[in-house]
Order: sequence, then structure tokens, then C-alpha cells
Amino acid sequence: MARRRLRSSTVVLGGMGVLAATITACGSDPDKRCADPVTREKLPSYECDDGNGRYYYGGSVSKGYVKGGDFDKSAVDRGGFGCSGSGGG
Repeated sequence: MARRRLRSSTVVLGGMGVLAATITACGSDPDKRCADPVTREKLPSYECDDGNGRYYYGGSVSKGYVKGGDFDKSAVDRGGFGCSGSGGG
């Protein structure tokens, strides 16, 4: 029975996919959304530009309110494959 060989282009493309995923996971900032710092109600982004809200990093939105993240960007750890776990910023 003949042994099947992988083409070098398949190996290269697979490796590039892993590299791209690693760079994306480690290099990108956490999700951010504008929110009221007192009530945690999600606001339109222009409210943060006007100084009426603050950016809330990570977490999610449930029933119009942010949760599971933090107003301090450095407190939110992106993590991911191959990341050191230290804040980038």
C-alpha cells in the first residue's frame, strides 16, 4: 500500500492559519463598549466621546447593561493561545 504524502502547500497554509490565530488572539485589544460608570447601562459610543460615559472592556451586554468586564482596560485579560497573560496596555 502506497503511503500518502502531504503537499508542502497544505502544510504551509495550515501553519499560517495557526500563526494568524495566535497573532489575532494576542495582539488585539479586548472588546470595548460605552457604558454609564454608575448604572452600567450600555450607551451609544458618542456618549464616551462626549465624556458622558466610559469605555467598558470585555464582558457582555445583557438587557441593556454591561457585565463581566471592567472599566479598567488593564484588568481585562485577553489570554489566548501562545499569550503570556500579561496586559498589553
